[in-house]
Amino acid sequence: MASSPTDADDAFDQFLTDRGHSVEEVGWEQEYNKKQCPDCGGLHDSSASSCTVCGWDPRL
Repeated sequence: MASSPTDADDAFDQFLTDRGHSVEEVGWEQEYNKKQCPDCGGLHDSSASSCTVCGWDPRL
């Protein structure tokens, strides 16, 4: 019986965690009504899809 993708993802995340790697998803932080880049702290409108200050993109 094959495992579901989430089971495989959970197992891989556990493998990385056991070896000292961080596996939490990184996304935009919120600062009042603005999005804040987790890398440089730049503030953007809520419609921003990437940071115009440092180029960070949550999809990469």
